[in-house]
Amino acid sequence: MPERSGVTYRSAEEGYFEERGLNRFAGVWSLWALGVGAVISGDFFGWNYGLLSGGFGGLLLATAVVAVMYVGLCFSIAELSPALPHTGGAYSFGRTAFGPWGGFLTGLAESIEYVLTPAVIVVGIGGYVGTILESAFGLSIPAPLLWAAFYVLFVGVNIAGVELTFRVTVAITALALLVLIVFWIGALPHFSWEAALAVEPAPGRTRWLPHGWQGVTACLPFAVWFYLAIEQLPLAAEESHDPKRDMPRGLLWGLATLIVASLLTLFLNVGIAPGAAVVGASEEPLFLAFRTIFGDGAGATGLALAAVAGLVASFHAIIYAYGRNIYSLSRAGYFPTWMSRTHPTRKTPHIALVVGAVAGYVVALLIEYGQGFLGEVPVGGVLLNMAVFGAMIAYLMQMAAYLKIKTIDGLERPYVSPLGRAGAITAAAIAAMTLVFLFVNEDYRPGIYGVAGWYALSVVYFAVYARHRMILSPEEEFAEQSASR
Repeated sequence: MPERSGVTYRSAEEGYFEERGLNRFAGVWSLWALGVGAVISGDFFGWNYGLLSGGFGGLLLATAVVAVMYVGLCFSIAELSPALPHTGGAYSFGRTAFGPWGGFLTGLAESIEYVLTPAVIVVGIGGYVGTILESAFGLSIPAPLLWAAFYVLFVGVNIAGVELTFRVTVAITALALLVLIVFWIGALPHFSWEAALAVEPAPGRTRWLPHGWQGVTACLPFAVWFYLAIEQLPLAAEESHDPKRDMPRGLLWGLATLIVASLLTLFLNVGIAPGAAVVGASEEPLFLAFRTIFGDGAGATGLALAAVAGLVASFHAIIYAYGRNIYSLSRAGYFPTWMSRTHPTRKTPHIALVVGAVAGYVVALLIEYGQGFLGEVPVGGVLLNMAVFGAMIAYLMQMAAYLKIKTIDGLERPYVSPLGRAGAITAAAIAAMTLVFLFVNEDYRPGIYGVAGWYALSVVYFAVYARHRMILSPEEEFAEQSASR
């Protein structure tokens, strides 16, 4: 049992990797749909909470800053992913650059991000579906029951097979974009600055920045929601036909799509009645816009129902992401190894998919029924800030890994970022700034403390137990070879 960097490895027993196999299916358009689909819910729900923190101007400026971060991040990952084409994604980058501890700290942060992000989205799905059922049919169903139903349905689809997963992803992502296009075209004639600047300013402030520059920093986590999870694409490396060619294309085309969508949605959802103040407090902001455009009839309800496709697209795609993330970390022994077993015939990580769903659902329930402790803040907003906490740590680790891997000679790089080290340093600086400002907003601070505690306890688990029981998985062996160059 060799020991490296304070970590003890053992060779896998016979049949270990056969029980943990995956199938290849994804091409460039499947990867584009996976990247866009994972994030598209950010245009339907979640971003709007930033309006109450910083108003339209504050959220717009925060979105511009965050877009710069994601450009630097995605170009850097586009270089790393074909050079290190493993399902581990970010964990593989951290492991190659900084050894087992770097791999664990990066993979753990991304695991928290991907487990909590579907929980945020399912709260949005519950808001849209609950409003539609009540307005159209007079039905009032408790939100947690709706959350559970959607988890069961889409975890089931992901377990059914990678081919079905990607086909559903492409179809739902296309439908979500179509709904957004209908919304953008319909909203354009209704746009007014009066609606966009409807958040009442604090004394001495302006309607453009109703809470001053502090409001801009408070908006950063909500602006992240327009783009969060586009970086998940490297997790599909072992299920892609040609990751060295298709991964950079899917990643960068996906980011370009999301930047355009975020700006159009921000301007047109805020700039029509009922205006920024009401939109900022809503769990179904696009439904409000459809009512303004089409009235309260069946047309608005039908389009709102179609808008659920945007949330479902991200929910479905990020369930895929946490499944592969947990699978990869478990296969190497960072998490308990029983989590990485794949379905014997469908070759999907069914145990990891169920584990992630249970964890996300339980956290959502704790926040839903812990409102006395958290105060009068939206459940989705709390979960969103918690997910962004994990994401910012993962981004910092990945950009640090990029800078370190840049120094490795002899590593094949099918794609090289035109932004180079400057892009990675810029992305890391903005991620660090966002991480600090997560603690500024008192309303969401308890949730941040909770997720920080989750991260710390997991580090203790690795230090005390898991690092003595590691497996020489493909990512671990490749990382050792790369680091020795």
